[in-house]
Amino acid sequence: MKRYWLLFSQWVTVLLAAWFVVATLKPEWLKNTRQTVGGMTLLQAPASDPSLRPVGSLSGAAQKASPAVVSINISQTQPSKSGQLDPWSRNFKGDADEGNAGGLGSGVIVSPQGHILTNNHVIEDGDAIEVVLTDGRRAAAKVIGTDPESDLALLKIELDKLPVIVLGQSDRLQIGDVVLAIGNPFGVGQTVTSGIVSALGRSQLGINTFENFIQTDAAINPGNSGGALVDVNGHLMGINTAIYSRSGGNMGIGFAIPVATAQQVMRDLLKDGKVTRGWIGVEPQDLSPELAATFNLPASPSAISGVVITGVLKNGPAAQAGMRVGDVVLNVNAHAVGNVAELLSQVASLSPGVPAKVQVWRRQGMVELTLEPTQRPVPRHIQR
Repeated sequence: MKRYWLLFSQWVTVLLAAWFVVATLKPEWLKNTRQTVGGMTLLQAPASDPSLRPVGSLSGAAQKASPAVVSINISQTQPSKSGQLDPWSRNFKGDADEGNAGGLGSGVIVSPQGHILTNNHVIEDGDAIEVVLTDGRRAAAKVIGTDPESDLALLKIELDKLPVIVLGQSDRLQIGDVVLAIGNPFGVGQTVTSGIVSALGRSQLGINTFENFIQTDAAINPGNSGGALVDVNGHLMGINTAIYSRSGGNMGIGFAIPVATAQQVMRDLLKDGKVTRGWIGVEPQDLSPELAATFNLPASPSAISGVVITGVLKNGPAAQAGMRVGDVVLNVNAHAVGNVAELLSQVASLSPGVPAKVQVWRRQGMVELTLEPTQRPVPRHIQR
């Protein structure tokens, strides 16, 4: 019994000593602050170290990334023809002010030299583009280049001491990761919303020609277009581009272009002012199990992966290489092809004039073709 009493007294002594030290050096930790307002006494929580944030707070990521996200104002002589709303709201710029045929969106500063990534649809109808920073500075922006097929554009402003966002690794994102969407919705001012990555690799939505979207439930609204999707470290993961909405507002389904895609486009725009993609002249279709059986593909489910060719342009690169209607493309330059979106992406990544190996399946078995892609022509619907 004496032993337990000794232990108890020692613990009491230690705790009293700790209390004395805290009470002497940090008395505010031990008591609430009392305030009297109109005869009413209020208790206020004690002040704490501002560097210590609540568990789960995302303020660090927001503070790190937000200064590099800008608002983009455009002026137009004619109202935009691309502002109509349908369930797939690609063009979710903010509303124009009355009497001013213009609009606004968002952008992200990606270099100390003043390069800004945004969406092509934000600036495509603009006659003049103005960028507004979070510190209040304004500057006219020059268009370095645009890529309508991925809906990206690269701008440049001439200002010193610019905040620059850190580019992340979007290929490392996983479903369930926490992300923040930063932009200027409805022109109310910079806004940060949070959510998770809902899905990856979203394609065949009919929004862009080349689609590989990050889907998120972080609130995205008109004016966020071209803004940043960042991770919990404040690193750029994507450029917010589209929402699914029946009303034009947020419904918890938003889409962002991965920063990996944006970097590829940005490199081409900086080098040539345009994006050059490969083209082979085929009409593809996703391969279903029924089609796989029709073309005598191996019975293993893992082997049923490819794209069936339903049309071959006469005298095109594929035709000249011997590709036929009914061929099932399995890989391009040793990169597996599982659907039309992947085939389109792999072919687009080919350099025009540089021979490429394409593996196809025919009724007789595996065949390897060597073709020489040409430059992808600009689709008629985006020619200007």
